[in-house]
Amino acid sequence: MKRGELLNSYLSGLIADLGHKDKIVIADAGLPVPEGVEKIDLAVSCGLPGFIDTLKVVLAEYQIETGIMAEEIKAENPMILDETLAILPEEIKPEFVSHEDFKRLTKDCRAVIRTGECSPFANIILVAGVTF
Repeated sequence: MKRGELLNSYLSGLIADLGHKDKIVIADAGLPVPEGVEKIDLAVSCGLPGFIDTLKVVLAEYQIETGIMAEEIKAENPMILDETLAILPEEIKPEFVSHEDFKRLTKDCRAVIRTGECSPFANIILVAGVTF
């Protein structure tokens, strides 16, 4: 049996397959998934699993060099923003773009991981870094 926090075998395999600069999205339940981008649907019900819990586990397995979030989270969901900033690696300062630009950027992602988060703008694009 695999050691570590991430138990979802499909998600674990995806992360193992990512290369430098590949992108994935941790998304709330409402973010549209562009045609042609894989959706990994973890949502069970509203709030399960939550965005923050999912992000924590993914970050335990995934080396990132940056994150991208919607500018609107600052006004519409400051609690999730504060929690996100608290768990991102110290050297990571996310970029902020409009929500419309954020949705356009998801077209270039390997996958969208849909959580059960039911609060606005609880989404982040994670850009893969390297471990060396």
